[in-house]
Amino acid sequence: MTTGASLYVETLHRYPVKSMLGETVPALHVGFDGAEGDRRLALIDDETGRVASAKQARLWRRLLTCEARIDDGRVRVRLPDGTDVAPGEDGFDDAVSALVSRRVRVATQRPPGVSLERADPDQVLEHGLDAVVDAPLLELAEATPGDSFVDLAPLHVITSATLERIGTEAVRYRPNIVVTTPPGYPAFSENDWTEQVFAVGTARLKGMGPTPRCVIPTLEHGDLGRATHALRTPAAENLVDSFGLGRLPCAGAYFEVVSEGRISAGDAFSPS
Repeated sequence: MTTGASLYVETLHRYPVKSMLGETVPALHVGFDGAEGDRRLALIDDETGRVASAKQARLWRRLLTCEARIDDGRVRVRLPDGTDVAPGEDGFDDAVSALVSRRVRVATQRPPGVSLERADPDQVLEHGLDAVVDAPLLELAEATPGDSFVDLAPLHVITSATLERIGTEAVRYRPNIVVTTPPGYPAFSENDWTEQVFAVGTARLKGMGPTPRCVIPTLEHGDLGRATHALRTPAAENLVDSFGLGRLPCAGAYFEVVSEGRISAGDAFSPS
């Protein structure tokens, strides 16, 4: 682990609807089940009962054209044509179903054992976004209590050093916390944070392991175009063992919440 360097919270993010774009916020309350308002809703595929995720780009990549936010305590979604809708309102499921050309319904609680399809990212890059490729099932939130629709862990953190090395935007990796690093701080240092505890605002967070990357960072995100290097660079430079899944391209780290609290932009991200 790199020591003696000053690390700070650069930006904070939440994604109210899984696989939609989210919002940047000045502060977040983090609990044992993750960031308040983060991944609290998801779309369920009527045909399969699985969660709609852009990890299966062939079916769900258009979700990344939608922007979800929390407005006066309520989730609202802006569709790519500018229409503003709210989950639970008449017409929401119909509007999103029309966008993805597949019947979906909104879910507010994670059903036990619910899963999503994680298309093999190498095969997607080789054969194209619309190709039928291997897509093993991933059970959601196995390391997270509560009802949120996170992939695995309560929080995802990535450093500015890693983003600068890869040469892409933070939004592609969908972190909750972007940590700004001083000049010369090594990229992919998040690998070394496993089991380390950090004091951040009034919270304490513990590293769980490097975050394995899927095809999502390479996809269009709103007005951002394709970026295959967002996966190819970690694959070339940071193949590491991750959560017993083997050596995978990783960027960032997953965290659990040891002590609940409030985190604000500008807070120190300090080993404790």
